[in-house]
Amino acid sequence: MNPAMPRPRLPILYASTIVLSSFLLFLIQPVFAKLILPWFGGSAAVWTTCLVFFQSFLLLAYIYAHLLTRRLSRAHQAYLHSALLGAGLLLLPVIPGEFWKSGANVSPELRILLLLTCVLGLPYFLVASTTPLLQRWFLEATGLRPYRLFAWSNAASLLALVAYPFFIEPHLPTRTQATAWSFAFAAFAVLCAAGAWVGRSTAAPALPDRRDARDAAVHRRSLVEWTALAAAGSMLLVATTSQLTQNVAAVPFLWILPLAVYLLSFILCFEYPNIYRRGLFLRLLAVALGATGYAIYDIHTSDALAVAVPIFTLGLFVCCMYCHGEINLRKPGPSSLTSFYLCIALGGALGAVVLGIVAPLVFSGLYDLAFSLCFVALLAWWLNWGEGWAQRLLWSVAFLAMVIVFYSQVDGYERNSLVLTRGFYGTLRVVRSSLLGGEVRALYHGTIEHGSQCFLPERRMIPTTYYGLSSGAGLALSMGFHRSRSVGVIGLGAGTLAAYGRPGDTFRFYEINPQVVSIAKTWFSYLRETPAHVEIALGDARLSLSAEPAHQFDVLVVDAFSGDAIPVHLLTREAMALYLRHLAPGGLLLFHVSNQYLDLAPIVGQLASSLGCRSAFIHSEGDGSRLLNSADWVLVSRNEEVWKDASIARRAHPIAVPPALIAWTDDYNDLFEILRLVPASRPR
Repeated sequence: MNPAMPRPRLPILYASTIVLSSFLLFLIQPVFAKLILPWFGGSAAVWTTCLVFFQSFLLLAYIYAHLLTRRLSRAHQAYLHSALLGAGLLLLPVIPGEFWKSGANVSPELRILLLLTCVLGLPYFLVASTTPLLQRWFLEATGLRPYRLFAWSNAASLLALVAYPFFIEPHLPTRTQATAWSFAFAAFAVLCAAGAWVGRSTAAPALPDRRDARDAAVHRRSLVEWTALAAAGSMLLVATTSQLTQNVAAVPFLWILPLAVYLLSFILCFEYPNIYRRGLFLRLLAVALGATGYAIYDIHTSDALAVAVPIFTLGLFVCCMYCHGEINLRKPGPSSLTSFYLCIALGGALGAVVLGIVAPLVFSGLYDLAFSLCFVALLAWWLNWGEGWAQRLLWSVAFLAMVIVFYSQVDGYERNSLVLTRGFYGTLRVVRSSLLGGEVRALYHGTIEHGSQCFLPERRMIPTTYYGLSSGAGLALSMGFHRSRSVGVIGLGAGTLAAYGRPGDTFRFYEINPQVVSIAKTWFSYLRETPAHVEIALGDARLSLSAEPAHQFDVLVVDAFSGDAIPVHLLTREAMALYLRHLAPGGLLLFHVSNQYLDLAPIVGQLASSLGCRSAFIHSEGDGSRLLNSADWVLVSRNEEVWKDASIARRAHPIAVPPALIAWTDDYNDLFEILRLVPASRPR
C-alpha cells in the first residue's frame, strides 16, 4: 500500500471501481448477444443461453472472491488479481472472429457457451468478481459496512441497461460498441489493480456487529433460503424474457426490459430496505401470480405489447421484490458477506440453468413461466408456513392455482397435437383439425402458425395460410414464366410454397432447424407431391448463400421466422446485396413481413431503394373457410416488366419510409424503433 494515501480517498477509489465494473458487466451482455445473434439464426434462445453463461460465470466469480479472501493474505490477493487483470487485457478487444461462425455439427448451445468462454470469459469473470471482492477489501480497509456499495453496483448495472436501447444501440454500430467496451475495460483494470495494491496492508478497526456470533456458523436453512429465493428470481427473469421474445422477436429491448426490472428490485431492496413491507408485498405477490397466470392460461391468446409488456414486467417486478426483499431481510453481518453473495450467485446460476438448459430437454412446450410461477408460490408457502393457518391456506390455494395454469399450458400445447418437440430454435407442434370432413394439419412455432395443409384429395396441393393465390407470394409464383423456373426459399415451414412447383422447376429451400425439415417431410406432403425438383440446404441461409455460387433464381423468397419476425440478419443491406447476387437478371425478390408487433415493410423498402430496386407492399385478406390467413408481403425487383403485370399492378401499394429511419446493416439495426404497441391482426 501507499501509506501516504488518505483514508477518505479509499472509499472513492473502491466505489468508482465497483460502479464502472457493474456498468461494464451489464453493458456487455446485450452488446455481445446482439453481436453473435446472426450466427445462430436470430433465435430467441441465443439470449437465454447467454444468460446461462452470465449467471454461471457470476457464480464462478463469486466463488473466486470468496476463496481469495478466505485463503490468501491480502498481499497475495493483490498479486493474483493483478496478474489476472493483466491476462484479461491480452484478450481485448472482445470481438469474436469469423471462425466461430462455423461448427454446424456442434449444438448451438454448446457453440455459444464455448464462444463466450473463449472470447469474453476472463474479462467478464473479472468485472463480475469486483463487487464482492472490493466490498471485502473496503470492509477491511475502512471498517465501514459495504452493503451500500452493492446497491450502487446494481444502480450502475441498471444505468447500463437503460442506456443501451435508448442511447447506445440507436447511435453506435455493434462492433464499435464492443470496441468501446474493451477500452473501458482497460480503464477498469487500472482502477481495480490500484485498489488491490493501495489497500493491501490497511488495518481498520473491527466493526462491531451484533450478528457476528450468529454469522460464525450460518445456519444451513439460511443458505438454502438465500439460494432458493435467488433461484426463483432468476427463473422468473429467464421465463419472462422467453415469454416475450419467443412469440415476438429477439429484440435487445425485450432482453433488457426484464433484466432491468430484475435489477431494480435488487436496488430497492438493498438500498431502500424500508420500501419492502412484507405484509404489503405478500398481498401484491398473490395478485401478481394471479394476473400473470391468467395472462398465460390460454396459449392461443395474444395481447398487444401495450398490454402484455406491463402485465409481465409488473408481475416480474412484484415477484422479484418479494424474493429479493426476503433475501435482504435474511442477510447476515459482514463476516458472512462472501458466503451471502455466493448463495445469491449460486441461486441465480441454478435458475438460469434450470430454464435455459434443463427445461428445453424436459419440457416439450414453452411452459417455463408457468413452472416458475409454481416455484414462487411453493416458496412462499414454505417461507410462510409458520405464520398461521390463514397464510398456510392462502399459499396452498395460490400454489394449486399455479399448478392449474401449468396444466392448462401443457394441455394447450398437447391438445390435438400429432407431434410436439422443442429445441434451440423454439417449440414446434403439428396440430390436427378438420375442414369439410377432411383432415387439416397446421405447423406452429410456439403460438405462431407457419403453414397448414388440407388432406382432402382435391385440396391437398392448394396453398394455404400466408401463401394463397392472392398473396404476394402467390402472385409472384403464378406469373407467366414460359420456361422452367429456379426458385429459392429461405425458410421451409410446412413446405407450402412447393405447391406452386411445375414440372421442370427447381425449388431450393434453406432451413436452419433440422426438426422443421423432419416435420415437413413426415407430416405434410407438399415436398413429396410437388412435380418440381426439391432441394433442401440445412443451415443458416446467409452462411449457405455466401458459400454457394450465384444460383440465378427467378424468384427468391425470404420467409424465415424467429418467433413472429424475420431474423434481423436477413434484413440488412449486406443480406439484400447477397440476395440480389443470387437473382437472375429480371428476377423477383419477396419478403414475408406479416407480423403482429413489428412494422417491417419500411425496412425492406428502404433497403431496396438504397440498392437501386423498386419495391411494393401487397396485403391479402384471410379466409378461414379456405385456410387462408391475412398476409403482408414486400416485392422487390429491378425488372420493370414485373410491375406491368396486371395482377401485381392491381394489388401493389407504395411503401412509406419514415425520414428518420436509418438503413439497417449487419453492424447497425434497431428493432425497437419499429415496434407496434397494438398488434396487427393475424388469425391463429
